[in-house]
Amino acid sequence: MFSDESKFSLQSDSRRTLIWRAPGTRYHQENTIETYRYGGAGWIVWGGIILGSRTDLHAQNLTMTGHIYRDVILEQHCRLFRGARGAEFLFMDDNARPHRTNIVDECLQLENITRMDWPAYSPNLNPIKHVLDIFGRRIAACQPPPTCLPELRRSLLDEWCNIPQDQIDNLMLSMPGRCKLAVKSSLSKSGILPSNQIGTLIKNKVTVTTKTKNTVFTGI
Repeated sequence: MFSDESKFSLQSDSRRTLIWRAPGTRYHQENTIETYRYGGAGWIVWGGIILGSRTDLHAQNLTMTGHIYRDVILEQHCRLFRGARGAEFLFMDDNARPHRTNIVDECLQLENITRMDWPAYSPNLNPIKHVLDIFGRRIAACQPPPTCLPELRRSLLDEWCNIPQDQIDNLMLSMPGRCKLAVKSSLSKSGILPSNQIGTLIKNKVTVTTKTKNTVFTGI
């Protein structure tokens, strides 16, 4: 399972709004809009994807903490998929501080959930990132747009369910090819792939064979 969190706000913090204006009218009221540094009120959402399925979307208006991550994300979502998939279940999350607390590690051990090693600095290969990009575009296209937090939450829950499963599956099935391209690109630029990325690729059975000078790297 690949998982991640993202924030969706009622107000955009983007500074890329473009308009046509007459010279010298930059600061006229009709040419300015109020923005919020952190996007204003909104929801933090968490979701997970696997081939053929996805978790329910979890939405909260609180900062994610280790306790919430354990009690809600792991206990109410991941544990169910672990039970259904059995010992082959492999869980990926990033290195955010709430994900790496002692209580989270203890819960993973107790529930016998195997966590995928993930380097702190890695290529943008995680398919959940691309799913969240699709998700964000769907939310931005909502008409009429949500005007309050309950409407935004409803839109988030609906649009998460409306993402076609074949789009998610295609992103996950493209992982081996994208990993090979990342390895090739890294080796061509530096002559050697960082050891933490080699370890991640090998453990997740991405098969790559590349020759550089006197070095041959084969991941199986």
